Amino acid sequence: MPDRRSALIVLNPGKFRDDGYAILPSAVDDRTITALIDDLAPLADSSRAGIRHMLRDSPAVRALARLPAVRAVAEAALGPEAVAVRAILFDKTANANWKVAWHQDLTIAVQRRVETPGFGPWSEKDGVTHVQPPAELLADMIAVRIHLDDCAANNGPVRVLPGSHRAGRLSATAIEQWRSTRSAVICTVPRGGIVAFHSLLLHASSPATTPTHRRVVHIEYAAARWRSLPGALAWLDCH
Repeated sequence: MPDRRSALIVLNPGKFRDDGYAILPSAVDDRTITALIDDLAPLADSSRAGIRHMLRDSPAVRALARLPAVRAVAEAALGPEAVAVRAILFDKTANANWKVAWHQDLTIAVQRRVETPGFGPWSEKDGVTHVQPPAELLADMIAVRIHLDDCAANNGPVRVLPGSHRAGRLSATAIEQWRSTRSAVICTVPRGGIVAFHSLLLHASSPATTPTHRRVVHIEYAAARWRSLPGALAWLDCH
C-alpha cells in the first residue's frame, strides 16, 4: 500500500488548487479494498443510488477515513489535521443507474438546526439536518472518492470542469456558462484509485451505459479550522 509520503508526492497541492481535482490511480491496496467490500456488504442495497451518513454508521468507513494514504490526500489539499465530516457510499447498478446534472456540493450534515448567520437554507436528508454553509467554509472542503471497482467511461464516471471552484458559489446562469464554454474531464479511476475534488468544483455524471457495480466511498474533509462550527452548530460526525 502506498504510504503517506508517496500519496503526498502524487497529489501536487499547487496543481490541485488550480484545477480543483486530482486522480490518483493507485492509492489503496487491493487487500484493503476487498476487506472494505466485505464489511460494507450488509449495508448494500442495489435499489438505492447511495447510502448516507457512513461516518456515523460504519466503523469500516471511519477506519478508511483515517487510512494514511487517504488522509495524505486530504492533508495535501487542506493542510494538517483536516477532519472527515461526511461519507456516502455510491453504487451505480442496473437497478440504480442515475444521472447527476452539473452542480457544486453546497450542503453539510449537522446534528440539529441552529439558526446561525451565514448558514441556510436548511433541508433534511434521510432524517438528518443539512444546511448550506458560507462559501468561506466550502472553500476549505474537498471530497476524496475511493473506488472499490474499476470505473471506466462506460460506468458513469464523474466529470469535472477544471478551475470552476475558483469562481465561488455559482448561480444557475453561471453554471450554464461554465458548462457551455469549458471542456469537461472524465475521471476514469481503477479499483483502489482515488479521485479528489474541491467541494465548489462543478461536477456531474451520466448513467452507466453498461451498469455493473461502481462502488465509491465519498468522504468529505474540512480544513482543521472548521473542526468546530460557529455558535452551537455541530457536524453530524467529525473524525
